[in-house]
Amino acid sequence: MKNLLTMAVCTAILFSCNNKNETGKFTVNGQIKGAPDQKIYLEELFFSQKNPEVLDTGDIKNGHFTVSALAVEEGLYRIRLEKDSAFFVLINDENKIDFTADYSKLTTEAGDFTSPANASLKKFINGLRTQRAALQTQATEIQQMAVTGQPDSVVSIQKSQFAEKETVYKHFITQYIDTTSDAVVAMFALGYSQNIAPENLEKAVTDLPKRFPKHMALNSMVAQFTQSLAKENAKPHVGGMAPDINLPDTSGKPFALSMLRGKYVLIDFWASWCSPCRAENPNVVKAYNTFKDKNFTVLGVSLDQEKSQWVNAINSDKLTWNHISDLKYWSSAAVDLYGFDGIPFNVLVDPSGKIIGMNLIGLALENKLLEVLK
Repeated sequence: MKNLLTMAVCTAILFSCNNKNETGKFTVNGQIKGAPDQKIYLEELFFSQKNPEVLDTGDIKNGHFTVSALAVEEGLYRIRLEKDSAFFVLINDENKIDFTADYSKLTTEAGDFTSPANASLKKFINGLRTQRAALQTQATEIQQMAVTGQPDSVVSIQKSQFAEKETVYKHFITQYIDTTSDAVVAMFALGYSQNIAPENLEKAVTDLPKRFPKHMALNSMVAQFTQSLAKENAKPHVGGMAPDINLPDTSGKPFALSMLRGKYVLIDFWASWCSPCRAENPNVVKAYNTFKDKNFTVLGVSLDQEKSQWVNAINSDKLTWNHISDLKYWSSAAVDLYGFDGIPFNVLVDPSGKIIGMNLIGLALENKLLEVLK
């Protein structure tokens, strides 16, 4: 999903950038109180690895400057000072935009652009920063509790609070996409939605063309998103049913995912030769031991080739749940069935067999289980 969104946004921005004409001239008149005389640059921004493109160069004299550029429609830009690392992001929603800042406070929060879209963009950035800082603070506290050996009950409360804050954070992004009155603000917010489940994002994105029918970049982005989402939905995905897997267990007898129907099941794709998988195994063991009495279990699906190495790793890592493998490495039937290209990888299904989570690594797994196994 992350790659899907990145590709869609990049396509939209590049589409917009390559269709300039003389009809979209905009000018930024600025005053930076206390700024020494120097160059200032108006640059176009890209949601990709492409470097910002300088569109105009101006001079700051006595704190004042003017820069201009052409654009076919609204896009994302920034003004950057020559002698400092400071820059200020803006949207060209008006032909003339005034900007004010204080040189002694060169931060994004301190600068102000006088236009509705820029006020909305600043509000989103500040809200995003506040919520992300709160999440980071709580994550650090959880890590410190683990180091200092705090009781599991205390840590679980903190993790539950973290999950609640993360839900609020994701809702904040989705709501901004769904309610903003500016197309570029919506596109900007989309850039922060990689970790939002497709089913929680799809309606907000597909409704955008109805609200902004004339914005070419946004409509190009939505078309790319819709096309890519259709391909994603053809694969196992959150909200869809988990394909049944039926492979030999360690004794050579067939064992199927459907035999665990009625339980929450983490389908854990791994291999004895996979170092990151082995490093992740203690987290899976901890989750299993914590929640196994709450209608939860794990099904290990290995991409091993040698049975002895597979079984030895199971015993060594104390993986005391059901395990299956056809011992065919990356030619395993499980790879085609679930469409993954790297391990460790996992899929969490509910008692009905519906996928409710994917690629839940580390703390994300425990947080998700806390959420659903209350």
